[in-house]
Amino acid sequence: MNNGKVDVLLGLQWGDEGKGKVVDVMTPQYDVIARFQGGPNAGHTLEFEGEKYVLRSIPSGIFQGGKVNIIGNGVVLAPDLFMDEAKDLEKSGHPLKNRLHISKKAHLIMPTHRLLDAALEAAKGKSKVGTTGKGIGPTYTDKISRNGLRVGDIFDHFEEKYAAHKARHEATLKSLGFVDYDITEVEKKWMEGIEYIKQFQIVDSEHEINNLLKQGKTILCEGAQGTMLDVDFGSYPFVTSSNTICAGACTGLGIGPNKIGEVYGIMKAYCTRVGAGPFPTELFDETGALIRQLGHEYGAVTGRERRCGWIDLVALRYSIMVNGVTQLIMMKSDVLDGFDTIKACVAYKQDGKEIDYFPYDIEKGIEPVYVELPGWKTDMTKICSESEFPEQFKQYVAFLEQQLDTPIKIISVGPDREQTIVRQ
Repeated sequence: MNNGKVDVLLGLQWGDEGKGKVVDVMTPQYDVIARFQGGPNAGHTLEFEGEKYVLRSIPSGIFQGGKVNIIGNGVVLAPDLFMDEAKDLEKSGHPLKNRLHISKKAHLIMPTHRLLDAALEAAKGKSKVGTTGKGIGPTYTDKISRNGLRVGDIFDHFEEKYAAHKARHEATLKSLGFVDYDITEVEKKWMEGIEYIKQFQIVDSEHEINNLLKQGKTILCEGAQGTMLDVDFGSYPFVTSSNTICAGACTGLGIGPNKIGEVYGIMKAYCTRVGAGPFPTELFDETGALIRQLGHEYGAVTGRERRCGWIDLVALRYSIMVNGVTQLIMMKSDVLDGFDTIKACVAYKQDGKEIDYFPYDIEKGIEPVYVELPGWKTDMTKICSESEFPEQFKQYVAFLEQQLDTPIKIISVGPDREQTIVRQ
C-alpha cells in the first residue's frame, strides 16, 4: 500500500513570491524536495543565520541535512551555472554530492542556446518578452521540437551529439544575422560543468520518486516562477517556456495526479512583475516606488527592478482555480506596515463592463476595480504569533480569505526563516 504523499508548492503571481524561503521552512516536514520545471533565470533567495543564499537550479531543501533533493526531468539545466552554484554552496559547508540527484531526462542549456535567446529577443524589436537571456526559451523549444540534448546523453557519444546540436544552432544564428560572437571560453567552462555533473547521482527520477512514495516517503515539489507566467495559462506571450502550474509537477517529475495532496499557493500581500507584459494593478506613482524600496523588489539573479502594484484578487482567484490550491501562504506582509490604507483589486472593468474573471487578453482596456481597506500602521517584523497581529491586519487577512475562498495558513513578516507565522 502506498503511504507516501506529494505536496506541491508554487507561486500564484508573476514569480518572485518568496518560494525559496517557504520551502526551506517546510523542508523539515518532508523526506524529499523536488524541483519540477524552469531554469536558472529565477533565483530563490533564502536568509538564515545571518547568511543570504540565492539558488537558481538547486532545490531550496538543500540546506536541511539528510534530505534527498531532486532536479526533475522538467527542469532545463546549464552545466556551467549549476557548477558555480553548487561550488558556492559546498564552500559554505553544505555537502551536495550525497544530497542532490539529477534526472537523466532533464534538458541541457547549451552556450548556443544563450546566443539564440539574445538573437531571437533582438529580432522581436518592440514586442520583446524581457527574457533573462539564459537560453531557457530556446532549450524548451528544442525539447518540444524533439531536438534536445539531455543529461543522460553525457554518457553516450556526447561530443558527437553536442557538435551536431551546435552546428544546427549556428546555422540558425547565421540566418538571423547574428554572427559576431566568440563562445570559446564559455564553452570551455560549460564542458567543465559537464564533467562536474558526472560526480552527482544521475537518476531515472520518475522511478526514484515513485519508489520513494512506495516506501512511504513524503515529497515536496518546488516550482519556479509563478502561475501568471505559465506558458498555457499566463499572460501569453509574456510568459516563461514551461508549465509553472500544479500539473507541471506531474509531467516534470513523472508523478500521477492521484498522488498530489496539498497544493500550497504562495502570494505576496501586494503584487510584482519583472520584465515586459501586462500588469493591471501596476503603480507608476510614489506608492509603487515605496513598495519597491520597502520590499527590496529587485531580481535575485539579474538585479532588475520589479514593477510593483496592489494585490490582484481576480488573477489570484484564477491561479487558485487552475492549480487546485488548498492552502495559501502570504509573503511580505510587513512591507505594507506603514500605509494608511491598502487597496485590493476585486474586479476588472473591460469595455465599460465589470468582470470578476480573468479574461483571454489582459493587455488592452483593463481597468482595476479597487476596494480600500484600513492599514495597520504597526511594525510586524518582531511579531511571533498570530495573536499579536494588529486588528486591521486580521481584517485584511479575513477579507482576502473571503474573496479567494481559500484559507491563508502561513504568513511571513520578514525575510528570515524565523519570521514565519503558521496560523492555527
